[in-house]
Formats: sequence, C-alpha cells, structure tokens
Amino acid sequence: MIHALELAKLIGLFSDPSDGAAHKSGELTLLLLKHSPAPFSRGQFVPGHITTTGLVLHPQQDAVLLIHHRRLERWLLPGGHVEPEDQTIFDAARREVLEETGVRLTSGLDAPLAGMDVHGIPPGKGEPFHYHHDLIFAFRAASPALIQGPEVREARWFPVGSLAQDVPESILFSIRRALRTLALPVSAS
Repeated sequence: MIHALELAKLIGLFSDPSDGAAHKSGELTLLLLKHSPAPFSRGQFVPGHITTTGLVLHPQQDAVLLIHHRRLERWLLPGGHVEPEDQTIFDAARREVLEETGVRLTSGLDAPLAGMDVHGIPPGKGEPFHYHHDLIFAFRAASPALIQGPEVREARWFPVGSLAQDVPESILFSIRRALRTLALPVSAS
C-alpha cells in the first residue's frame, strides 16, 4: 500500500529551480496528499488524484518511449492510475509502462522522480473533467523491443533531439532531468 506521508517526503526532495511548472505541480500534489481522504483513488475527481508516468530511455539513451494515447489522441509518456495492488509508487509506474508498451526495464526498485505535472483530463468514459497529479519517474529500458498495449494506438521510440514539437514542455524538462540522472557511466577504455 502506498503511504501519502512517504510520497510527500519524496516530492519534498524534488528540486529544479529552472522548472516553475513542476514546482507548482509539486505544491498542488502535496496539498492533495495532505487534505484528501483518497488521493490515489481514480474515483476521486475533486480535486483529482495521483497518477504515475514512466519516462523510459532507450538502452542507448538516445531516444524516449512515447505512446499515442487512443482516448486523448496525442503522443504521451506511458502511464496511468495507481491501483490498490501497487505496493509502491514506483511499482505503479513500472506496471503502467509494462501494460502499455511491454518494454522490459532495467532492474532496480526505486526510479528517480524526474518531474511532476498537474493537468486536466477531459470528461469521458463516465468521468467528469478532473485533474491528474502526475508523478514522472525515470527508467532505462533493458531492451528496445516493444509490445503495444490495448490502450495505445502506437508505441514508438522518439529520438531525444526531435521531441520539441511533439510533447508538452513538462515532458521535455523531465527528459533532461532523466538524462542527467540515468546517465550511463563513461567507459574507461
């Protein structure tokens, strides 16, 4: 079971003075955790709920995994709702990546928090307009092989340098942080 207090500590450790939007999203998410009876419930629409996203770098770290979401009709990072069986917030992000893309991730239990983004979700599927308080975790793929999940039109690796026009700015900031955080060690040869 994911504990709000532990998650609040993790969010409190996040710092990037150059990214005002992530800072504001962090503040809003901390308020949600403090004042909401069910911050992880996908049935809580006011003021929204916590979701997780996996920012997956290609094994060579030159590309990022994006999905074309069927309902939202845009390219996004794989992610979604926290489920009751998720033991940690990292488990939720890993599960969502696997469900939507089938990509194998490198080992390691905790992924670094690469970003936060509170954004509106349009009404649909019997749900009203609401907010996702999205936590973006950085992962590295063990293999580039993908298996497209049923919620996505397509899953594809996008070269890091060509993303500026395809994804929201919050994702670009997160990609830069992930590249710094997950940088491969330099070979001594």
